[in-house]
Amino acid sequence: MKTRGRRQSSNIEDRRGQRSPGGFGGPVAIGGGGLGIVGIILFLLFGGGLDGLFGMGGSDQAGSGGQEGGTGYVETAEEEELADFVGVVLADTEEIWGDIFEENGMTYQEPTLVLYTGSVQSACGFNSAAVGPFYCPGDHKLYIDLSFYNELKNQFNAPGDFAMAYVVAHEVGHHVQTLLGVNEEVNRVRQQVSKEEYNRYSVAMELQADYLSGVWAKHAQERGYLEEGDFEEAMNAASAIGDDTIQRRSRGYVVPESFTHGTSEQRMDWFNRGFKYGDLDHGDTFSELLR
Repeated sequence: MKTRGRRQSSNIEDRRGQRSPGGFGGPVAIGGGGLGIVGIILFLLFGGGLDGLFGMGGSDQAGSGGQEGGTGYVETAEEEELADFVGVVLADTEEIWGDIFEENGMTYQEPTLVLYTGSVQSACGFNSAAVGPFYCPGDHKLYIDLSFYNELKNQFNAPGDFAMAYVVAHEVGHHVQTLLGVNEEVNRVRQQVSKEEYNRYSVAMELQADYLSGVWAKHAQERGYLEEGDFEEAMNAASAIGDDTIQRRSRGYVVPESFTHGTSEQRMDWFNRGFKYGDLDHGDTFSELLR
């Protein structure tokens, strides 16, 4: 992905090296599309809303590069490069989703991306880096430990900078769902159905975030930001983090009723659909999956 010399988002909160107290409470964090240490994926929780489903019509901020934040933490050259990359990707999502929302008569509210190491406290409670990147609807923030890049490359066999861009875009997709009201309705459903039935809503939620990441990628391509092989890197990452692939690798067999993010085939399919259409009109995963 072409990032050299391009704008980075100012909506970056650098907490790397800070210790976070434990504790729970508040809204529930939304998982990062099947990402994180194998097995913890089943812990995936949500908050959410269907009423705004497609087809309608402040924290302290600091730049990420070179930050020590008074904690004694000093980033490596690789981390600095990755933090800069993530900052450019976030800026792209701000511009692209800002334009899409405006086209649909709405105003896009930009989220904040929090960089942290090891563990972090959010409005959704305390989380370890083991759960992977996540989005908290309670504070409209994305949380990423940059060490996940190496996990994505080495554990999931999904290398490439655009694989990481897909991860960021997926989490931003959860933010878009919050703004559209999808999270709110799904959260209401969660109180009314069994765990097994709710897993189906969880899958629809995650696949919709994959669709939205594909929408972003489509517009990024039209702006000339993508390079040869980027689309394939994203598709490879989507495949690597499918529930069936992760379960087969971790336990040797698959339990479909426990899926929360969708199969590898589904994840690739919905990302590809978003990339094909590039709009909000074709991403109703709920109607298609919950018939």
